[in-house]
Amino acid sequence: MITAIVLIKTSVDRIPEIAEQIASLDTVSEVFSVTGTYDLIAMVRVRQHEDLADVIPGRISKIPGVEATDTHVAFRTYSQHDLEAAFSIGLDN
Repeated sequence: MITAIVLIKTSVDRIPEIAEQIASLDTVSEVFSVTGTYDLIAMVRVRQHEDLADVIPGRISKIPGVEATDTHVAFRTYSQHDLEAAFSIGLDN
């Protein structure tokens, strides 16, 4: 299983709607709203590395209102504490 952390830029007023759409994707395990550079962080888990292309640019980037995405592939699962430390931001569930 491969974990990717997807940083998503969108307008603040669209966060709840976009977070709900991202959370409904079958490969997305967690979605956090954030304060800071990025508006949402999604943790995506896929079976094969090639599947990331379908989920991230193929599905997340095409959601109306998503302005930009940045992906960090990891080979372990991150906790909310890990994400806060890595990105120096406060996360809200």
